[in-house]
Amino acid sequence: MAEELHIKGESREEVYKSLIPQLKALIDGEDDFVANCANMAAALRQALGFFWVGFYFVKNQEELVLGPFQGDIACTRIKIGKGVCGQSWEKSETIIVDNVDEFPGHIACSSASKSEIVVPIIKAQTVIGVLDVDSDELSDFSNIDKIYLEQIALVISDMIKS
Repeated sequence: MAEELHIKGESREEVYKSLIPQLKALIDGEDDFVANCANMAAALRQALGFFWVGFYFVKNQEELVLGPFQGDIACTRIKIGKGVCGQSWEKSETIIVDNVDEFPGHIACSSASKSEIVVPIIKAQTVIGVLDVDSDELSDFSNIDKIYLEQIALVISDMIKS
């Protein structure tokens, strides 16, 4: 298991390219899902300097429940279709929000959050959770984040035994 990150590159894409193999190494040999998600959230926040990084997981097909995260305290439960996380779950698609104050129905867990990206975690064509990343800067996420965070969501999905 890696004990520290060795991030290379100056662009966000270069950081992701450097980070993803290290995330895979970080979880290699560890079968505890919660521990792996906790370390992945910490690594994403550390490497990319995001304001908040965490997971919500589907419970009883009724709501998302907070999982491992890094950052300020967060909302614990989110109904399907509510907020950015609930809509990403409902639509089974990544959602990028440049300004959370302009997103209809945004759930403000922290007033410091300005922009957000939420990526569904899909197993066997079913959303089992979401990866939620917040920034304290407006318009902080792009297609680069979408591409690489979706790859990370696949890594998470692969951790779950069918």
